[in-house]
Amino acid sequence: MTLEDEPKLQASYLTLPVTYWKQGSGQEQVNLDCIAEEVPIAMVYNGISHAVMMASPANLHEFSLGFSLSEGIINNVTEMYDIELVTSEKGIEVRIEISSERMMSLKSHRRNLTGRTGCGLCGSESLETAIRPIKSVTPQPLPSSQVIQYALSQLSEHQKLQALTGAVHGAAWCDAAGKITLLCEDVGRHNALDKLIGSLALRKINTQSGFVVISSRASYEMVQKVTSVNIATLVAVSAPTGLAITLANQANLNLIGFARPGRHTFYTTFDK
Repeated sequence: MTLEDEPKLQASYLTLPVTYWKQGSGQEQVNLDCIAEEVPIAMVYNGISHAVMMASPANLHEFSLGFSLSEGIINNVTEMYDIELVTSEKGIEVRIEISSERMMSLKSHRRNLTGRTGCGLCGSESLETAIRPIKSVTPQPLPSSQVIQYALSQLSEHQKLQALTGAVHGAAWCDAAGKITLLCEDVGRHNALDKLIGSLALRKINTQSGFVVISSRASYEMVQKVTSVNIATLVAVSAPTGLAITLANQANLNLIGFARPGRHTFYTTFDK
């Protein structure tokens, strides 16, 4: 974590006095505890509110860009012209200006989402719009087990907010050797991944040159989000769902789950 990241980290938690009890300690103790913040974040496109997500109030530029890309609202960074953050007592509005062409497309395929931290379907208007068609990725060689394990070994040291609060998910970008070069955190696993996707886009990182590790399960939407930006390998600390495996097969995505120290499971594998 760099010095410029410190204010972003501090915005995502608060400190409160709490009472601890531990068996064998003999008495209760009052201490300070770090609590993860959870704030309504409204995505407003060209003056029209599109989605409200419960999220950690940091890295919101990256979040809005990643959300816009992974939801297919824009196709590339050049179609997003401006981002303005407006804070009120009720939450934070992210006012996003996109091209008129993309705005017309958004209006015609609009979903009104009111998203809980773990919900990716809230507000879908019909079964037909609930699950978007999956994008195929350019197949890439499967990372070796040694590379995957190396990536996992670094995860906890990069999850600074999780270490403080114990209440957030992480999404990490690893280079071809398994070194974590970017990690984003959020109370929502989807949000953490969107923040990572936005960070990759802002830094113009080639998404074919590495892979993603997530601290959560691999749901269908996590598969959908990584394939939307042509990431060929997803490693999840927990299990994948059946739909995630089905979509990964359709998309040529390498999907690895139950990734823990000393073990992991390959669910789908594709080599270039």
